[in-house]
Amino acid sequence: MKQSKRDDIIQGQMRPGAITRDGMLGVDRRTLRDILDADDAAVRRLGLTHATIAARLRELRAAGARGLGEPIRVDSDLEIRVDSVCGKLPCPFGHPGLYPKEFVEVSNLRTGERVTFTQLNIHLIGTHGFYEGLDSPFRQDPETLARVLGITA
Repeated sequence: MKQSKRDDIIQGQMRPGAITRDGMLGVDRRTLRDILDADDAAVRRLGLTHATIAARLRELRAAGARGLGEPIRVDSDLEIRVDSVCGKLPCPFGHPGLYPKEFVEVSNLRTGERVTFTQLNIHLIGTHGFYEGLDSPFRQDPETLARVLGITA
């Protein structure tokens, strides 16, 4: 799909300093539309949907929040820690509401792999299919999420 003027505006909101200090695009030079299309294709190759991935992230975040800042174990192989910091972030796509700054760290104790995501990541994935640009500090690679978090079709 071709990048629209609205996509250009949204992509501008993702640049460093607009919503977050480091932005959401990393070193990625692709258009927002190309980033969305590539990640959508990756999710389809996995036989998953963005909604399925977001639901798993939401489930793990809720489980981790019960630890009140301390790590807790879930599904025998996953250890989750949720840390909150002050502040909230808006959706760069213009949705109303703000998302608390919170870091959800999930370690797969069997493989030693770890992913860290935020509540804004959950919204961006579930609602927009946006996983952030390459090398962005909070880039959520769909294949890594599926492997580390045990998300299957």
